[in-house]
Amino acid sequence: MTQTIQYSIAYFLPTIAPFNHLEPETTMKVLKLAGAILLALCVGESSMAQEWPSKAVKILVGSAPGGGTDAMARAVADRLGPLLKQPVVVENRPGVSNTLAADVTAKSTDGHTLLMGVSTAHAIAPHLIKLGYDSNKDLVPVAFVGAVPNVLVVTNSLPVDSVASLVKLAKAKPGQLNYATSGSGSTQHIAAELFKDATGVFITHIPYRGSGPALVDLIGGQVQISFDTMPSVLGHIKGGKIKALAVASAKRNPQLPNVPTMAEAGVKGVEMSAWYGIYMPSGTPKDVQDKVLTEVNRVLAMSETKARLDGIGADITPMTQAQFQDFHNTEYKRFGDLIAKKNIKLD
Repeated sequence: MTQTIQYSIAYFLPTIAPFNHLEPETTMKVLKLAGAILLALCVGESSMAQEWPSKAVKILVGSAPGGGTDAMARAVADRLGPLLKQPVVVENRPGVSNTLAADVTAKSTDGHTLLMGVSTAHAIAPHLIKLGYDSNKDLVPVAFVGAVPNVLVVTNSLPVDSVASLVKLAKAKPGQLNYATSGSGSTQHIAAELFKDATGVFITHIPYRGSGPALVDLIGGQVQISFDTMPSVLGHIKGGKIKALAVASAKRNPQLPNVPTMAEAGVKGVEMSAWYGIYMPSGTPKDVQDKVLTEVNRVLAMSETKARLDGIGADITPMTQAQFQDFHNTEYKRFGDLIAKKNIKLD
Protein backbone atom coordinates (compact mmCIF):
# COMPACT_ATOMS: atom_id res chain seq x y z
CA MET A 1 0.00 0.00 0.00
CA THR A 2 1.45 3.38 -0.98
CA GLN A 3 2.08 6.19 1.42
CA THR A 4 -0.60 8.35 -0.22
CA ILE A 5 -3.32 5.71 0.31
CA GLN A 6 -2.16 5.07 3.87
CA TYR A 7 -2.53 8.77 4.66
CA SER A 8 -5.99 8.79 3.06
CA ILE A 9 -7.23 5.86 5.16
CA ALA A 10 -5.83 7.46 8.28
CA TYR A 11 -7.76 10.59 7.40
CA PHE A 12 -11.10 9.01 6.55
CA LEU A 13 -11.48 6.46 9.36
CA PRO A 14 -11.84 9.00 12.18
CA THR A 15 -14.10 11.02 9.86
CA ILE A 16 -16.43 8.08 9.33
CA ALA A 17 -16.55 6.95 12.98
CA PRO A 18 -18.85 9.76 14.28
CA PHE A 19 -21.52 8.72 11.75
CA ASN A 20 -22.18 5.33 13.38
CA HIS A 21 -25.30 6.77 15.09
CA LEU A 22 -26.89 7.70 11.74
CA GLU A 23 -29.48 5.78 9.84
CA PRO A 24 -28.00 2.75 8.01
CA GLU A 25 -28.80 4.31 4.63
CA THR A 26 -26.91 7.51 5.46
CA THR A 27 -23.95 5.63 6.88
CA MET A 28 -23.79 3.53 3.71
CA LYS A 29 -23.63 6.67 1.57
CA VAL A 30 -20.70 7.98 3.62
CA LEU A 31 -18.86 4.67 3.28
CA LYS A 32 -19.48 4.57 -0.48
CA LEU A 33 -18.10 8.10 -0.81
CA ALA A 34 -14.96 7.21 1.12
CA GLY A 35 -14.52 4.06 -0.94
CA ALA A 36 -14.90 5.96 -4.19
CA ILE A 37 -12.23 8.45 -3.14
CA LEU A 38 -9.80 5.69 -2.13
CA LEU A 39 -10.46 3.85 -5.40
CA ALA A 40 -9.69 7.01 -7.34
CA LEU A 41 -6.43 7.36 -5.46
CA CYS A 42 -5.50 3.75 -6.25
CA VAL A 43 -6.29 4.16 -9.94
CA GLY A 44 -4.44 7.48 -10.06
CA GLU A 45 -1.32 6.00 -8.53
CA SER A 46 -1.35 2.85 -10.63
CA SER A 47 -1.54 4.89 -13.83
CA MET A 48 1.10 7.42 -12.87
CA ALA A 49 3.98 5.52 -14.46
CA GLN A 50 2.01 5.17 -17.71
CA GLU A 51 1.22 8.92 -17.72
CA TRP A 52 4.73 10.01 -16.70
CA PRO A 53 6.36 11.99 -18.17
CA SER A 54 3.73 14.54 -19.06
CA LYS A 55 6.26 17.15 -20.20
CA ALA A 56 9.96 17.58 -20.97
CA VAL A 57 12.41 15.88 -18.61
CA LYS A 58 15.55 17.62 -17.35
CA ILE A 59 18.79 15.86 -16.45
CA LEU A 60 20.86 18.20 -14.30
CA VAL A 61 24.66 18.03 -14.45
CA GLY A 62 26.81 19.44 -11.66
CA SER A 63 29.71 20.55 -13.86
CA ALA A 64 30.32 22.65 -16.95
CA PRO A 65 29.92 21.28 -20.49
CA GLY A 66 32.87 19.25 -21.72
CA GLY A 67 33.46 17.12 -18.63
CA GLY A 68 32.87 13.45 -17.90
CA THR A 69 29.54 13.94 -16.13
CA ASP A 70 28.26 16.01 -19.03
CA ALA A 71 29.38 13.36 -21.55
CA MET A 72 27.62 10.58 -19.65
CA ALA A 73 24.42 12.62 -19.28
CA ARG A 74 24.23 13.45 -22.98
CA ALA A 75 24.90 9.85 -24.00
CA VAL A 76 21.85 8.81 -21.97
CA ALA A 77 19.64 11.81 -22.78
CA ASP A 78 20.02 11.53 -26.55
CA ARG A 79 18.46 8.05 -26.57
CA LEU A 80 16.15 8.38 -23.58
CA GLY A 81 13.86 11.01 -25.10
CA PRO A 82 12.35 8.77 -27.80
CA LEU A 83 11.70 6.01 -25.24
CA LEU A 84 9.89 8.40 -22.90
CA LYS A 85 8.15 10.16 -25.81
CA GLN A 86 9.14 13.53 -24.37
CA PRO A 87 12.19 15.76 -24.86
CA VAL A 88 15.04 15.01 -22.45
CA VAL A 89 17.22 18.09 -21.93
CA VAL A 90 20.62 18.24 -20.23
CA GLU A 91 21.02 21.32 -18.05
CA ASN A 92 24.42 22.23 -16.58
CA ARG A 93 24.46 23.65 -13.05
CA PRO A 94 28.20 23.75 -12.22
CA GLY A 95 29.54 24.58 -8.79
CA VAL A 96 30.24 23.46 -5.23
CA SER A 97 31.93 20.17 -6.17
CA ASN A 98 29.01 19.01 -8.33
CA THR A 99 26.58 19.46 -5.43
CA LEU A 100 24.74 22.53 -6.74
CA ALA A 101 22.87 20.39 -9.28
CA ALA A 102 22.21 17.78 -6.60
CA ASP A 103 20.80 20.45 -4.28
CA VAL A 104 18.47 21.74 -7.01
CA THR A 105 17.31 18.21 -7.82
CA ALA A 106 16.72 17.31 -4.17
CA LYS A 107 14.49 20.35 -3.74
CA SER A 108 12.66 20.10 -7.07
CA THR A 109 8.92 19.50 -7.02
CA ASP A 110 8.04 19.36 -10.72
CA GLY A 111 8.38 15.58 -10.88
CA HIS A 112 10.42 15.78 -14.08
CA THR A 113 13.91 16.64 -12.81
CA LEU A 114 16.60 13.95 -12.83
CA LEU A 115 20.24 14.22 -11.83
CA MET A 116 23.27 12.65 -13.47
CA GLY A 117 24.94 11.97 -10.17
CA VAL A 118 28.68 11.49 -9.86
CA SER A 119 30.79 10.06 -7.05
CA THR A 120 32.14 13.53 -6.31
CA ALA A 121 28.73 14.77 -5.18
CA HIS A 122 27.38 11.62 -3.55
CA ALA A 123 30.35 9.86 -1.96
CA ILE A 124 33.00 12.56 -1.43
CA ALA A 125 31.54 16.04 -0.97
CA PRO A 126 29.21 15.13 1.94
CA HIS A 127 32.32 14.38 4.03
CA LEU A 128 33.93 17.72 3.17
CA ILE A 129 31.14 20.28 2.69
CA LYS A 130 28.15 21.36 4.75
CA LEU A 131 25.32 20.75 2.29
CA GLY A 132 21.83 22.22 2.17
CA TYR A 133 20.35 18.77 1.65
CA ASP A 134 20.96 15.22 2.91
CA SER A 135 22.53 13.20 0.12
CA ASN A 136 21.41 9.93 1.71
CA LYS A 137 17.81 10.95 2.41
CA ASP A 138 16.72 13.65 -0.03
CA LEU A 139 17.90 11.86 -3.18
CA VAL A 140 17.41 8.24 -4.20
CA PRO A 141 19.74 6.25 -6.50
CA VAL A 142 17.67 4.97 -9.43
CA ALA A 143 19.79 3.80 -12.38
CA PHE A 144 23.53 3.15 -12.35
CA VAL A 145 25.25 4.10 -15.60
CA GLY A 146 28.95 3.26 -15.34
CA ALA A 147 32.43 4.29 -14.26
CA VAL A 148 35.56 5.75 -15.83
CA PRO A 149 39.17 5.83 -14.59
CA ASN A 150 41.06 8.98 -13.76
CA VAL A 151 44.12 9.72 -15.89
CA LEU A 152 47.31 11.58 -14.94
CA VAL A 153 47.89 14.07 -17.75
CA VAL A 154 50.28 17.01 -18.18
CA THR A 155 50.52 20.02 -20.44
CA ASN A 156 52.69 19.51 -23.53
CA SER A 157 55.12 22.23 -22.49
CA LEU A 158 56.10 20.35 -19.32
CA PRO A 159 59.43 18.56 -19.99
CA VAL A 160 58.37 15.14 -18.70
CA ASP A 161 57.37 11.92 -20.44
CA SER A 162 56.79 9.56 -17.52
CA VAL A 163 55.51 9.50 -13.96
CA ALA A 164 59.08 9.11 -12.69
CA SER A 165 60.27 12.22 -14.55
CA LEU A 166 57.25 14.17 -13.27
CA VAL A 167 58.02 13.20 -9.68
CA LYS A 168 61.65 14.19 -10.16
CA LEU A 169 60.69 17.60 -11.56
CA ALA A 170 58.06 18.23 -8.87
CA LYS A 171 60.57 17.47 -6.12
CA ALA A 172 63.06 19.85 -7.73
CA LYS A 173 60.40 22.61 -7.80
CA PRO A 174 58.26 22.13 -4.66
CA GLY A 175 55.00 24.05 -4.86
CA GLN A 176 55.76 25.47 -8.30
CA LEU A 177 53.76 22.96 -10.32
CA ASN A 178 49.96 23.31 -10.27
CA TYR A 179 47.30 20.66 -10.77
CA ALA A 180 43.82 21.51 -12.03
CA THR A 181 40.59 19.84 -10.93
CA SER A 182 36.89 20.20 -11.62
CA GLY A 183 36.51 21.40 -8.03
CA SER A 184 37.60 20.77 -4.47
CA GLY A 185 36.45 17.37 -3.29
CA SER A 186 36.33 15.89 -6.79
CA THR A 187 37.84 12.52 -7.71
CA GLN A 188 40.63 14.52 -9.38
CA HIS A 189 41.35 16.22 -6.05
CA ILE A 190 41.34 12.95 -4.09
CA ALA A 191 43.54 11.23 -6.71
CA ALA A 192 46.06 14.07 -6.55
CA GLU A 193 46.17 13.90 -2.75
CA LEU A 194 46.80 10.15 -2.93
CA PHE A 195 49.54 10.80 -5.51
CA LYS A 196 51.17 13.42 -3.27
CA ASP A 197 51.02 11.05 -0.32
CA ALA A 198 52.50 8.15 -2.30
CA THR A 199 55.35 10.13 -3.91
CA GLY A 200 56.13 12.85 -1.38
CA VAL A 201 55.78 15.68 -3.93
CA PHE A 202 54.29 19.10 -3.19
CA ILE A 203 52.07 20.34 -6.03
CA THR A 204 49.53 23.14 -5.73
CA HIS A 205 45.77 22.64 -6.20
CA ILE A 206 43.86 24.93 -8.57
CA PRO A 207 40.12 24.11 -8.44
CA TYR A 208 37.83 25.06 -11.34
CA ARG A 209 34.05 25.00 -11.93
CA GLY A 210 34.19 21.85 -14.02
CA SER A 211 36.62 19.91 -16.18
CA GLY A 212 35.94 21.97 -19.31
CA PRO A 213 37.54 25.22 -18.10
CA ALA A 214 40.26 23.31 -16.23
CA LEU A 215 41.35 21.57 -19.42
CA VAL A 216 41.39 24.82 -21.38
CA ASP A 217 44.05 26.11 -18.99
CA LEU A 218 45.90 22.78 -18.98
CA ILE A 219 46.13 22.81 -22.77
CA GLY A 220 47.19 26.46 -22.66
CA GLY A 221 49.89 25.77 -20.07
CA GLN A 222 48.46 27.97 -17.30
CA VAL A 223 48.39 24.80 -15.15
CA GLN A 224 50.67 21.84 -15.62
CA ILE A 225 48.98 18.69 -14.27
CA SER A 226 45.55 17.09 -13.99
CA PHE A 227 44.11 13.80 -12.73
CA ASP A 228 40.92 14.17 -14.73
CA THR A 229 38.51 11.46 -15.86
CA MET A 230 38.88 9.54 -19.11
CA PRO A 231 35.89 11.10 -20.98
CA SER A 232 37.20 14.60 -20.28
CA VAL A 233 40.77 14.04 -21.48
CA LEU A 234 40.65 11.25 -24.06
CA GLY A 235 39.96 13.43 -27.09
CA HIS A 236 42.69 15.88 -26.08
CA ILE A 237 45.17 13.04 -25.56
CA LYS A 238 44.43 11.48 -28.95
CA GLY A 239 44.53 14.93 -30.53
CA GLY A 240 48.03 15.51 -29.15
CA LYS A 241 46.99 18.51 -27.04
CA ILE A 242 48.10 17.00 -23.71
CA LYS A 243 50.25 14.05 -22.60
CA ALA A 244 48.99 11.03 -20.68
CA LEU A 245 51.43 9.55 -18.16
CA ALA A 246 49.33 6.94 -16.33
CA VAL A 247 45.81 5.66 -15.73
CA ALA A 248 44.63 5.39 -12.12
CA SER A 249 43.08 1.95 -12.57
CA ALA A 250 44.01 -1.63 -11.78
CA LYS A 251 44.52 -2.46 -15.45
CA ARG A 252 45.22 -0.55 -18.65
CA ASN A 253 42.32 1.00 -20.49
CA PRO A 254 41.58 -0.24 -24.02
CA GLN A 255 41.35 3.35 -25.26
CA LEU A 256 44.93 4.06 -24.08
CA PRO A 257 46.67 0.69 -24.39
CA ASN A 258 50.18 2.17 -24.35
CA VAL A 259 49.63 4.21 -21.18
CA PRO A 260 50.73 2.36 -18.01
CA THR A 261 48.75 2.08 -14.81
CA MET A 262 49.99 4.02 -11.81
CA ALA A 263 51.28 0.78 -10.28
CA GLU A 264 53.14 -0.09 -13.48
CA ALA A 265 54.65 3.41 -13.40
CA GLY A 266 55.98 2.76 -9.91
CA VAL A 267 53.33 4.51 -7.82
CA LYS A 268 51.17 2.14 -5.80
CA GLY A 269 47.96 2.93 -3.94
CA VAL A 270 46.66 5.52 -6.44
CA GLU A 271 43.59 3.93 -7.97
CA MET A 272 40.69 6.26 -8.64
CA SER A 273 37.63 6.25 -10.85
CA ALA A 274 34.51 8.35 -11.14
CA TRP A 275 31.11 6.65 -11.30
CA TYR A 276 27.82 7.98 -12.60
CA GLY A 277 24.13 7.24 -12.14
CA ILE A 278 20.67 8.75 -12.30
CA TYR A 279 19.28 10.08 -9.01
CA MET A 280 15.81 11.48 -8.33
CA PRO A 281 14.15 13.29 -5.41
CA SER A 282 13.36 10.75 -2.69
CA GLY A 283 9.64 11.61 -2.85
CA THR A 284 9.38 10.38 -6.45
CA PRO A 285 6.71 7.63 -6.72
CA LYS A 286 8.27 4.18 -6.93
CA ASP A 287 6.54 3.35 -10.21
CA VAL A 288 8.13 6.41 -11.82
CA GLN A 289 11.54 5.36 -10.46
CA ASP A 290 10.97 1.90 -11.92
CA LYS A 291 10.10 3.38 -15.30
CA VAL A 292 13.26 5.51 -15.34
CA LEU A 293 15.38 2.50 -14.35
CA THR A 294 13.84 0.35 -17.10
CA GLU A 295 14.28 2.94 -19.84
CA VAL A 296 17.82 3.97 -18.83
CA ASN A 297 18.89 0.31 -18.85
CA ARG A 298 17.30 0.01 -22.31
CA VAL A 299 19.45 2.95 -23.43
CA LEU A 300 22.59 1.36 -21.98
CA ALA A 301 21.85 -1.89 -23.83
CA MET A 302 21.70 -0.13 -27.23
CA SER A 303 24.67 -0.82 -29.48
CA GLU A 304 24.94 2.89 -30.31
CA THR A 305 25.16 3.85 -26.65
CA LYS A 306 27.67 1.10 -25.91
CA ALA A 307 29.88 2.25 -28.76
CA ARG A 308 29.62 5.88 -27.66
CA LEU A 309 30.52 5.13 -24.03
CA ASP A 310 33.19 2.56 -24.92
CA GLY A 311 34.72 5.29 -27.04
CA ILE A 312 35.32 7.46 -23.97
CA GLY A 313 36.75 4.63 -21.89
CA ALA A 314 33.66 3.98 -19.79
CA ASP A 315 32.84 0.69 -18.11
CA ILE A 316 29.07 0.24 -18.43
CA THR A 317 27.58 -1.72 -15.53
CA PRO A 318 23.77 -1.88 -15.38
CA MET A 319 22.41 -2.65 -11.90
CA THR A 320 19.09 -3.18 -10.21
CA GLN A 321 18.00 -0.27 -8.05
CA ALA A 322 18.75 -2.27 -4.89
CA GLN A 323 22.27 -2.98 -6.16
CA PHE A 324 22.81 0.69 -6.93
CA GLN A 325 21.62 1.64 -3.44
CA ASP A 326 24.06 -0.85 -1.87
CA PHE A 327 26.86 0.44 -4.12
CA HIS A 328 26.05 4.04 -3.12
CA ASN A 329 26.20 3.13 0.58
CA THR A 330 29.51 1.28 0.16
CA GLU A 331 31.14 4.11 -1.77
CA TYR A 332 29.87 6.70 0.71
CA LYS A 333 31.58 4.83 3.53
CA ARG A 334 34.75 4.05 1.54
CA PHE A 335 35.42 7.66 0.64
CA GLY A 336 34.47 8.83 4.12
CA ASP A 337 37.05 6.48 5.64
CA LEU A 338 39.67 7.51 3.05
CA ILE A 339 39.13 11.23 3.62
CA ALA A 340 39.39 10.78 7.39
CA LYS A 341 42.47 8.56 7.15
CA LYS A 342 44.34 10.92 4.81
CA ASN A 343 43.01 14.00 6.64
CA ILE A 344 41.95 15.52 3.31
CA LYS A 345 40.57 19.05 3.58
CA LEU A 346 39.14 21.52 1.12
CA ASP A 347 41.53 24.23 -0.02
